Amino acid sequence: MLRHVRRDDWVAVISGDHKGHQGRVLRALPSENKVVVEGCNRRKKHVRPSQRNQQGGVMEKELPIDASKVLPVVDGKPTRVRFEHRADGSKVRVAVRTGEEIGPPLKKPRNEG
Repeated sequence: MLRHVRRDDWVAVISGDHKGHQGRVLRALPSENKVVVEGCNRRKKHVRPSQRNQQGGVMEKELPIDASKVLPVVDGKPTRVRFEHRADGSKVRVAVRTGEEIGPPLKKPRNEG
């Protein structure tokens, strides 16, 4: 289950051919446990002319990589993620390296009233 990274997070690739590359998560695919990182794992595809693409030619696109190969970046360095429950009932991602919250809460706070 994909929980430590979300769409629009800034991440670093920690293993594989693109080790050391940093980029933004364009898409998260939780059912496949994969993410698409901007500028990472680019492949070329030859496309024929069609109604949509009358020119045809060679197009490049980013393909998914396994989510276990990426970590969120905080202060320019990759960090592991810890999950914490707050007193108001919200659940947040916290960077292990610095203790900062990463992004918005995963679970909304309870409405008391």
